[in-house]
Amino acid sequence: MNTWRCIVHGPADAPANMAIDESLLVSGTPTLRLYTWHPSALSIGYFQGIREEVNLDACERHHVDVVRRISGGGAVYHDRAGEITYSLVLPEQELPRDVQQSCERICTALASGLQQLGVDARFSPLNDVVVNGQKISGSAQTRRRGHVLQHGTVLLDVDVALMFSLLRVSTTKIADKAITEASARVTSLRHLTGEIDRDNVITALQQGFADVFDVTLQEGGLTDDERERLPELREKYASQEWTFQR
Repeated sequence: MNTWRCIVHGPADAPANMAIDESLLVSGTPTLRLYTWHPSALSIGYFQGIREEVNLDACERHHVDVVRRISGGGAVYHDRAGEITYSLVLPEQELPRDVQQSCERICTALASGLQQLGVDARFSPLNDVVVNGQKISGSAQTRRRGHVLQHGTVLLDVDVALMFSLLRVSTTKIADKAITEASARVTSLRHLTGEIDRDNVITALQQGFADVFDVTLQEGGLTDDERERLPELREKYASQEWTFQR
């Protein structure tokens, strides 16, 4: 049975979180990382235009960081108290070559973990986990230098009205009816199970990955090389040049 490193730590700001993920991707050491955000943040996909996707004034009013990810996909709101974020780094040969199949395997591990909390979680293409048809997790993936990084959310709680206010959407889309309809498509562990224990969720997610990938998770931290890369990477993710490149 193979052994993966597992890194679980307290909250970090958006540039630091994205810097850690990229440093892990450069290393390529099999690693599951579980983390949170402080302050809350909105991350956008690498290929997105920030001014077209993000209400920057609203983000400033609500003290929400904005960061561009290295991965693709759409804009995601990361509530500091409302989610656990995961990232998984593996050598490409440890996952299916087909991106869709690799997303399915990783999301199946997430679903397996959530099932241990008593919810009927299932993978839903392209890269979501749903419970009774409602989204509880979304993910994005990138591949560099023979390594894969997939990261995404697990919703502990969700404020759809706040999320809509941070995104650059038309007034029609943020009408009460639209928010109600969006709320019907998204769910959270708090909605499904009531009060939640963050440590129990982390333990369940760890077990889901261990079971699906048939690995042992060993608690660890960043290597010296990974830490040495962080200042430069964090500076990149905090820079206007990176964030506003599109």
